[in-house]
Amino acid sequence: MQELFPYLLNGVSVGGQYALIAIGYTLVYGILRLINFAHGDVFMVAGLVMVYSTTSMPFYIALPLVLIATVILGFTIERVAYKPLRTAPRMSVMISAIGVSYLLQSFAQIVFGSANKMVTVYEFGSITLLGVTIRISALVTLAVTVVVMVALTLFIKCTRLGRAMIAVSEDKGAAQLMGINVNKIITVTFA
Repeated sequence: MQELFPYLLNGVSVGGQYALIAIGYTLVYGILRLINFAHGDVFMVAGLVMVYSTTSMPFYIALPLVLIATVILGFTIERVAYKPLRTAPRMSVMISAIGVSYLLQSFAQIVFGSANKMVTVYEFGSITLLGVTIRISALVTLAVTVVVMVALTLFIKCTRLGRAMIAVSEDKGAAQLMGINVNKIITVTFA
């Protein structure tokens, strides 16, 4: 069991990372019924910006700046690529999503290059519990995943904006008749 536990914890930690990415994807699909092909590319850009920003500033400053930059990127993509096509045929929106994906990939290749690079990632260290060595980063990832999922659940179920998101995902027309600004909800979801 001692040999298996670190692998189990790392698997749950990586699964938590995938779950966080899937939550954003699911929110966008649930509200817009749009397969956002650029969703993974937004995370790629955020990861690259995080790696390079931590080389020039402390981690505690880089993290909030990257989060803000990612929100701005999501907002900008929605405003530029998706909002003008709200009433267009579904195929037009899908082509736009693929175009945004290629744009972000090409932008990353131009700015960061396409060659493999060695990156030294900040490691939090490890602890030993009951003879089992556990990386602290795996525990932090697991804790952050749980906190974000609980916070998002509370946000959606307990706030006015979250309930508006549910209403828009159920029926945009009825939500609009109830006084909900559908465009605002879609923009907030992308951000």
